[in-house]
This record gives sequence, structure tokens and C-alpha cells, in this order.
Amino acid sequence: MKKLLMLAIAAMAAFACSGSNVKYTVTGVNAPKDGAAVHVVDQISKAPVCSAVVSGGTFEMNGTAEKDAFLAVVIDGVEGQFLFFNDGKPVRVDVAKGTLTGSVLNSKLSECDRKNKEEYAAYYKVVEEFESLPEEEQMVKAEEWMAQYQAALKKYAEFYTGIIEENKDNIIPVAFAESFPGLVSAANGWDKKAGEDRLDEVLASNRKLANHPYIIDLKRRMEEADAMRAKAAESRRSFVGEKFRDLEEPDVNGKMHKLSEYVGQGRWVLVDFWASWCGPCKAEMPNVVSAYKNYHDKGFDIVGLSFDEEKDPWVRAIREWDMPWIHLSDLKYWETVAREVYGVDGIPDNILIDPEGTIVARGLRGDALEARLAEVLK
Repeated sequence: MKKLLMLAIAAMAAFACSGSNVKYTVTGVNAPKDGAAVHVVDQISKAPVCSAVVSGGTFEMNGTAEKDAFLAVVIDGVEGQFLFFNDGKPVRVDVAKGTLTGSVLNSKLSECDRKNKEEYAAYYKVVEEFESLPEEEQMVKAEEWMAQYQAALKKYAEFYTGIIEENKDNIIPVAFAESFPGLVSAANGWDKKAGEDRLDEVLASNRKLANHPYIIDLKRRMEEADAMRAKAAESRRSFVGEKFRDLEEPDVNGKMHKLSEYVGQGRWVLVDFWASWCGPCKAEMPNVVSAYKNYHDKGFDIVGLSFDEEKDPWVRAIREWDMPWIHLSDLKYWETVAREVYGVDGIPDNILIDPEGTIVARGLRGDALEARLAEVLK
């Protein structure tokens, strides 16, 4: 019965292998578990386009797809995936060794992917080592670790950029393009434009790369994300000119406080939405701290509304980031009441409220906050 079932699955898998333009053949050896399903997955749709089952540690799949389609071999029970482009040349996967060989292009892609996994592991090891420390030791070493983390992030971003730059004459950057803008952005102080501009430079240098279906789909998704952010920003701006909306959350000692205790009481107040786990929040916080120190005595206060979900990291960040103002949080992460009341869809974010309780500005980042305070608190 089991044998008949396996034959039926294999027949169904063969029938599922369909497409157009260019044929591909994928063979595999040293797979760890007979009966495991194997798929060729289209990297745009994330859907299987061909399937097989492991038998005697081997498998084979034949199908057709667009020329240079970006595909991957995925094996049930095996971590990760084996990337390749459908250039018409046979592809061979050695599961035990974690390698894929084929054309010069696909063999090089596999080597780039292998090196990328190694570099990422080295980068993430910095995070894992810190998280493995006892909480008391984390508190002592937080500043030292942040410097190490930034250095590791920059090193990994430089490596990643190197893969892109070294392969601008072929389509290998297709496989790395999605994470590229975000990494460049993070390594440049979370500057979103820096990452997007760098990607555009790479695409401008290779027409074939820029016209690859995966890149076209990636750009479409990036544009849709930008449109959603713009719509959300417009929604956030709609609060400007309105009276503040009250809410209630506990402070670090668990005592409940209403926002109205601090807002509309004759002082300018910045309601700051942030979290200890938010990298961009940490990058922005020195600007907020500077504004507080320069204008607090002139009639300016801050109320921090955190999107944390654990108390200890929240309290530790308040202390270590030098934030000497009132802090409230219901520790509900993205389910916090602050998100619902003020339509927060990303942090850092903030609203500036005048002494009478009217919201006069939102999203004041960088020098913009102190510039606005300089206007109203001369």
C-alpha cells in the first residue's frame, strides 16, 4: 500500500511540472529522508511549480519555466533552500553538502549564497551571544554591545554590497536584491532613501537585471509599500489640528495615568511613540533627549508611550537612553491602546501638542523637533 501511495504521489508530482519557454532538470543526492516531498518553488509567487519525492536518497524533477526564472529547490525537513536560475542547464543538488551545481552562473550563485549564509551567521552571532547573557550582565554591557552590533551590521552590509557590486554584469543580484535596500539603510543610520538609491544605481548599470521579472515584481511591491506608508502618513497627519485623544496606561511602577494629566495643562508636550526593541527609535532618541534638555525649562515636556511587551527591556532602555520624563506602557506590543487611539503604524512616531491640548505637528524627526520648539518657545 505504501509503495502504491508513493507511486501515486510521484505521478501527481510529474503532472504538476508545467510551464513555458525553457526546460529544466533538477537532480538531487544524499537527501536525508526517503518519502520527503521536494519542490521547485517560483520565487515570485512562492508557489511550487514542480514536485517529487525522495527515493533512495535521490530525487529528480523536470519541468519548464521562463528563461532565467528565479527558482529554488525546497526539501521538506531540510532547512533552507537551494537557489537557481532557469538557464536551461541541468542542476544538481547535494543535500548533505548543502551545494548546488550547474551552469557557471548557477554554481557561482550557489557559492555566493553559501558565503552569505556564513556572513549572516557571523553577524547574528553577536546578537545571540548578547541575548545569552544574564539580564544583569546585559544591563552592564549594553553600550559596549551596541557598538559591537553596529560594527557587525556594517561589516555584513559591506559584504552583501560586495556581492551585488561584483556581479553587476550578470543576474546574480536578483537573488539578493530584496534585502539589499534594508541592509544599506540600516548600516547608514536607518536612512531608507540611502538603501533605495543604492539599489537604483545597481539596476541602472544592468538593463537585463533591471528587467528581470523578479526585480520588476520587487519594485512593484516596494512601490505598493511606499503607497501604503504614504496613505498611513496622510491618516496620521489628519490628527493635526484636532484636540488630543485621552488614553490610560500604567507607568513603570504599575500606577495608572491618563494622558490628560500631562497634556492640555499649559505646557507644550511631545507624546513620543517608541520601543526598546526599535533600532530607529534608538537612533532618533538623542534628538529627543536634546530637545528635552534644551526646552524643558522653557515649558516643554515629553510623555513616552512604549510599544514594548516586556517590562525589563523597557525600563532598562529608559535608564540607558537617558530619558528623564514620564513613561507609560500597557506592554501589549502592537496591540497597545496607543496604536489604536493615534493610528500608529510604525515607530518612531510622535505628536506635538500645544498648551491648550491641540495637536499641532506629527512625526517631527531629526532637527525638525528642536526647530519647531525654537519657534514656539522663544
